[in-house]
Amino acid sequence: MINKPLVLTYLYLLIYILLSSGVILYNKWVLSPKYFNFPLPITLTMIHMGFSGLVAFFLVRVFKVVSPVKMTFEIYATCVIPISAFFASSLWFGNTAYLHISVAFIQMLKALMPVATFIMAVLCGIDKARLDVFLNMVLVSVGVVISSYGEIHFNIVGTLYQVTGIFAEALRLVLTQVLLQKKGLTLNPITSLYYIAPCSFVFLFVPWYLLEQPVMEVSQIQFNFWIFFSNALCALALNFSIFLVIGRTGAVTIRVAGVLKDWILIALSTVIFPESMITGLNIIGYAIALCGVVMYNYIKVKDTRASQLPPESLPERMAKDWKLEKKSSDIYNPNNSNDSNGGNNSTSESKLDEEAPLIASSRLSHIGRTQVSK
Repeated sequence: MINKPLVLTYLYLLIYILLSSGVILYNKWVLSPKYFNFPLPITLTMIHMGFSGLVAFFLVRVFKVVSPVKMTFEIYATCVIPISAFFASSLWFGNTAYLHISVAFIQMLKALMPVATFIMAVLCGIDKARLDVFLNMVLVSVGVVISSYGEIHFNIVGTLYQVTGIFAEALRLVLTQVLLQKKGLTLNPITSLYYIAPCSFVFLFVPWYLLEQPVMEVSQIQFNFWIFFSNALCALALNFSIFLVIGRTGAVTIRVAGVLKDWILIALSTVIFPESMITGLNIIGYAIALCGVVMYNYIKVKDTRASQLPPESLPERMAKDWKLEKKSSDIYNPNNSNDSNGGNNSTSESKLDEEAPLIASSRLSHIGRTQVSK
């Protein structure tokens, strides 16, 4: 018999992978001078933010799909504004990188995301410097350096844009955890867009006015309504797919899906954009970085599971195991192999937490980026 909830979960994962990959490839196609030729990344990002904020307004205020959180001016000024500023920066720098480097190389550079997040978390005091995590970060960094060395069309400007966007996104994630959790706020993607998208639009207006608005006046920029509408719609759908995936899967599944998505993107980008050439050194470097990312994900998932257990659960489990062993020794002959039964019991208990749900509000409040992470 078909397990319908399981099929539905994998369907959501497939939709997430397709939308995430599609938005990245679509943005590259729109921005690239070789294809649609709309080399205005800030303008494209503002279109996404304006469209997402408008849809979120109708969902929250008109159709009342979700209820707005209790938002005071103090919370908005100290939480929403700084988070929106770094969110807008990450989108601006990340989308600008498409003009200079290939999608495949961008995905390889995104392996630095755990490194950036760990550094920012330590600097902000919400994580401690640990030797095991530090060694993983060194492994990831070495892999990215090797991959960069093997890049045929290496561009320092595009690389700096992408790395800056990664650190801006990492700081946004850390600020989301530090600021919103202290206020006791949990935002799903709809309410996140409702509050953050308009503010990000305002922040993007300043660099747009200084950098792109003069260019739009003196050059003929083609504008196709259906291209930009479908592009913004895909970015919005990605936000909802992230919400569905987080709600139905656990930490292990969503992290594995992210790794799978990166490999699919690297392969697809070389087919869709022939100029995106991959060398053997690229693959070797990315594989090394990926090993560090997988090990880091394992450590974070293990830490999350440990934090889900109440403080008294460990002593209670030890007492329960002791009682089971005592009962077993009272009933059965000690000469028999009874240890295997106790081992099976403990194994079955450990399997109960095989797919622990995500509980960190920073994941629940994650906005699906138009050029995606994370």
